[in-house]
Amino acid sequence: MGRNIRKRRSPLAVKVVAASAAIALGGGGLLWAQMNASAHESNDAAQNYTKAAAATVATIACPDVGQKLTNVPANAKQGVATELANLDKQITEAYARLASTRQAQANDANFVQNAIVGPLKEKRAATINRIRLDITRVGGTFDNSLAQLAACTTQSVNQTTAGQGGGQNNNGQNNNNGQNNNGGQNNNGNNGQASAAPSASASAPANIGGQAGNGPVAADFVDITKVAANVQGKPQNGAQASTGSFTTRCGVNANKNHNTDNVIVAPGVTNGAHHLHDYVGNQKVNAFATNDTLIADQTSCQNQGDLSAYYWPVVRVQDGTQDFDQNALGGGKEGNVGKILTPLQAQIKYVGSPASKVTAMPQFLRIITGDAKTTTNGLANANAHWSCTGFENKVQLTNQYPICPQGSNVVRTFAFQSCWDGKNIDSANHRTHVAFPDAASGVCPNGFVAIPKLTMRLVYKITPPTIVNGQVKNAFAVDGFPEQLHKSATDHDDFIAVFKNNLATTIANCINTGKKCA
Repeated sequence: MGRNIRKRRSPLAVKVVAASAAIALGGGGLLWAQMNASAHESNDAAQNYTKAAAATVATIACPDVGQKLTNVPANAKQGVATELANLDKQITEAYARLASTRQAQANDANFVQNAIVGPLKEKRAATINRIRLDITRVGGTFDNSLAQLAACTTQSVNQTTAGQGGGQNNNGQNNNNGQNNNGGQNNNGNNGQASAAPSASASAPANIGGQAGNGPVAADFVDITKVAANVQGKPQNGAQASTGSFTTRCGVNANKNHNTDNVIVAPGVTNGAHHLHDYVGNQKVNAFATNDTLIADQTSCQNQGDLSAYYWPVVRVQDGTQDFDQNALGGGKEGNVGKILTPLQAQIKYVGSPASKVTAMPQFLRIITGDAKTTTNGLANANAHWSCTGFENKVQLTNQYPICPQGSNVVRTFAFQSCWDGKNIDSANHRTHVAFPDAASGVCPNGFVAIPKLTMRLVYKITPPTIVNGQVKNAFAVDGFPEQLHKSATDHDDFIAVFKNNLATTIANCINTGKKCA
């Protein structure tokens, strides 16, 4: 459970060349989206203001307490999950206050610390203490050093993970092996307090830069035709390779099955995700779903034995259209705005291991791939892959969204962890019970066995964004926690294995015997 699985580069580990000057935007873009200069100011004044804004506070960075919890007693899990959800809610509320008090920040250099970050630390300290009590009152042990995670810092635009000229963090983007299963954090604790906003007349613009002013911005996009090929080869198949596959067809969520819950990380908490999910497969997945309700439910999959839950953050396009949740929590009230896009295709396939046969997935196994908080956590657990049709075998992006050429569609893909500890269907931080295989050999870490690797490919028809005067028009982005600024690296995917009619064994047999099943 406490094993630190060391991360290695994967075949799709990416390193993107810098975008052209027409695409790349300096750090001031985000704050310019939030703090437009007064209409009567000259162009020179506006440019100077944008430069000054680069040093201002863009978002709040708080250590991810949940990733540091590796052992929570069963009797404490619900209480701990509720308190972890409270930590997310506190950050969301603090970010909303940050975004709505720009004038006060301009007038008082200490406003952010005194009115936002300081009170947030006090709330988090009390919540972490409740987590300690939940664990210790049932006989568990609590690492008291976690109390130090109460303090949050702030980040300026150029401190956030994405939008840095197109460069990729070598520690973050991987396909098969890119996850640090110990949940390490790269950026927290050393950013310091960014300077307050410059004194200038500011007004809230009408959705400039997409997502109601908290991203994405021009630097979050790159013309994929100007990115050097970065996809690496896969491990060679060994003598014991499992070369088959099993495709399950579950639709594209055309029936618009949505909610802002996440039963894996926040069971029993309404709006625990603070962003909207698409659901295919199991049709009754919400915060209150249980193993018993999941196995008894209906599925959108053609194979009625596949009751698994497949869900991911929706993609929205900022074309001026407002969707059904514009005034709802998890939607417009928390910075997730724009028209929700339904994928053209949602391809779900289980594949094998180049090094060994696979073991059937255990019933109710939970896996989360990627990290919804990479903007402030760093890229250690990032597993986002963005590309365009016709480019998927050449270019995969993590830190930026692709601008696809005419006739090409946006593609987001996921490759889940495919090594299991052989015992647990979940873990306290939802990571340490599964792992990625070695990138070069495909071999699972010691103590882990190979299971079918779940892969997903989502295709979207999106009018290509354009960059006009340093601002992005017709932006698109994944939903996310508002303080994460809708960066592409925050993309993630969730899965709960629920099978009937011996389907888990059927999937494993198809893969192990080299068959292509559907």
